[in-house]
Amino acid sequence: MTTPTIETRTIEVKSDDMTLPVYVAMPDGDGPFGAVVVLQEIFGVNSHIRDVTERIAREGYVALAPALYHRQAPGFETGYTSEDIQVGRQYKVQTKADELLSDIQATINYSKTLPQVKDGGVGCIGFCFGGHVAYLAATLRDTDAIASFYGAGIPDTAFGPGPVALDRTPHITGTLYCFFGSEDGSIPAEAVEQIRSALQAANIDHEIFEYEGAAHGFFCDRRGSYNPDAAADAWEKVKALFAETMG
Repeated sequence: MTTPTIETRTIEVKSDDMTLPVYVAMPDGDGPFGAVVVLQEIFGVNSHIRDVTERIAREGYVALAPALYHRQAPGFETGYTSEDIQVGRQYKVQTKADELLSDIQATINYSKTLPQVKDGGVGCIGFCFGGHVAYLAATLRDTDAIASFYGAGIPDTAFGPGPVALDRTPHITGTLYCFFGSEDGSIPAEAVEQIRSALQAANIDHEIFEYEGAAHGFFCDRRGSYNPDAAADAWEKVKALFAETMG
């Protein structure tokens, strides 16, 4: 089977009073293609996030990964050592929900200017820090399909002032898939149940998938916690979500 050809580039979009770098991967051809926003881990738009962005483009979507740490650390990307984790966490606690949502909306607005992108809602996928941010992004009117991977702190942690993500659950507008590992030391089972209960109470279209034996970061093949079976199954579910929701 021939691997679809894609094009990649980094562009800049206007978000509030700054310009935001966005890594873009798109299939060859005129489309129309759906658009998917890819939300980084605490490690920035690094090689893994660029790879995920390109994988999504090969599935026939225009994929866009905004640099969510651009206000804190322009150009930041790093690996997965304990020192890298500490630095990434320092930047995470400096982010603010309203700015993150502004950056995602600016990325979506840019996607809608591309002639290859079809009209309608967009998809969103995020991992770790980005999994939490994806839960926030699910409240945007333009997001139709959201995949949130192991977003820690959704029930009890806010980015800057304002409510925690869980309290925003009634405002979710699209279909939300959440992915967790049973051995995730960052997300206790009680947190997953809180999320499940909130989504059910708000009558949100959702699915929660839990992978026995999988730890935090199980989707990332650059990390020691990579779980190929869980990652492969989750990837198929994400593809189905995007295909079914965005056509």
